[in-house]
Amino acid sequence: MSGSGGNAGGPGSAGGRGSAGKSGHGGQAGGGRGNGGPRDASRRNAKGRERNRGPQQNFTELAPSQRTRRADPARLVAFEVLRAVAEEDAYANLVLPARIRHHRLDKRDAGFATELSYGALRGQGTYDAILARCVDRPLAQLDPAVLDALRIGAHQLLAMRVPAHAALDQTVGLARAVIGAGPSALINAVLRKVAARTLEEWLDLLVEGETDATKVASLRYAHPEWIVRAMRQSLVAHGRPAAEIDSLLEADNAAPVVNLVALPGLGSLAEALDNGATPGELVEGSALSSGGDLGRLASVRAGTTRVQDVGSQLVARALAAVDVGPGPERTGADAEASSGAGEAWLDLCAGPGGKAALLGALAHQRGATLLANEPAPHRAKLVSQALSAVPGASWQVRTGDGRDVGAEQPERFDRVLADVPCTGLGALRRRPESRWRRSPKDIADLGPLQRELLGSALAAVRPGGVVAYVTCSPHPAETTAVVADVLRKRDDLELIDAGAALDAVSLTGSLGAGHESTAQLWPHIHHTDAMFLALIKKKS
Repeated sequence: MSGSGGNAGGPGSAGGRGSAGKSGHGGQAGGGRGNGGPRDASRRNAKGRERNRGPQQNFTELAPSQRTRRADPARLVAFEVLRAVAEEDAYANLVLPARIRHHRLDKRDAGFATELSYGALRGQGTYDAILARCVDRPLAQLDPAVLDALRIGAHQLLAMRVPAHAALDQTVGLARAVIGAGPSALINAVLRKVAARTLEEWLDLLVEGETDATKVASLRYAHPEWIVRAMRQSLVAHGRPAAEIDSLLEADNAAPVVNLVALPGLGSLAEALDNGATPGELVEGSALSSGGDLGRLASVRAGTTRVQDVGSQLVARALAAVDVGPGPERTGADAEASSGAGEAWLDLCAGPGGKAALLGALAHQRGATLLANEPAPHRAKLVSQALSAVPGASWQVRTGDGRDVGAEQPERFDRVLADVPCTGLGALRRRPESRWRRSPKDIADLGPLQRELLGSALAAVRPGGVVAYVTCSPHPAETTAVVADVLRKRDDLELIDAGAALDAVSLTGSLGAGHESTAQLWPHIHHTDAMFLALIKKKS
């Protein structure tokens, strides 16, 4: 579908969807059709019947003086989030809560702004392909703010239960308020063309005649083609059938449920459960939040209950629970390795501190101590804040390069978590803008750093101790290839069955995440981030 974006003609804004469906946020659309006043009697004939008035008008066809001129607060929040992501390279999950608080949105409007922000960002590639059919110039020539407004409008029209007239009128009103009257006319015309088809009709049009399955999946599931190929490769590398690719991509687009964890021995889920959360089904001490402002919970403010994906909880607990042999100073009758008493633990890449807080609580429970290392000073402060709920005698934060720890403190630690920097391809559902920022070059650039950090972790662990190599990415270049490279060069290392270790700390006891001694969690199977875990033991 093509045509001039500057022409006000084209299909009516009711389009393929009209106003059908439940209104997600259309109640502020300006009062329905017209203003609700008395009808003009001059339009009636001698018999009292109303004369033919022709096609029904809608808001976008009204005179400029009658159109909405204000920015609906929830839509304004979404617009500001998209602008911050584009202009400041910001992260949506950090910007959004601040904008919601700034505009004082209630729970309903905050939910709408969240879905609109994340949905427009996730679907950006597909929405841009649709918009390109409706604009008379390359999208790159549009003002970036106009393009963001169009994406917001497209998501409402095609993927939310917002009546078409409300989506159009409110998006045009937003544009008039924050961009200008001129661009709002373009946005009105383009979105009317978008509204002429449902999302499925648009997708059918976009993939018509396309035989490349990767390109089809890229458009249908709004992922860059290289990520589609990478995810398919990742499934196979971790023992899953390539045919699961559609389910995996679809899971990436599902709105994630907020996961909570109560720090063992320190926190409780009682307050969260009283406020609508439900107990987690995969790991002890977890819950699924019903949404809303979690900052209002005293336990969250105190830091004893935290927001953390269940996949992260599982890998941290697996490291803490795996059996390690007694250290040189704890032998014979004095050995207490099974309880962890006297052990030294290391979180090599601790920022921003979620796994460090859980490990710190577990270490405190078992009489162990945790050193949390983070190279960036501002992130090291976040780690200290995350650990503040844990008694201070059980932990310490080091600010420095993790690659130096192994040389500076060789063979000191019983358990080491190396949750290395990665592309984050396993958390695309929580970081909606990430898929459009990453490139294959990132994988190549991160590889050397990942290997150096793992090498430092292995130097820091004592004989008999265990290193957990963790990534929030299933890509084999960041997971199995890194582990294989290290094992190939040394004969003092062995893999522990990571799948069995995850099963041992899960409530189900049968996650089915293991493959060839490593383990991979999946959003479409386990409803977690796609966390990878390898447990490497240094031989005594």
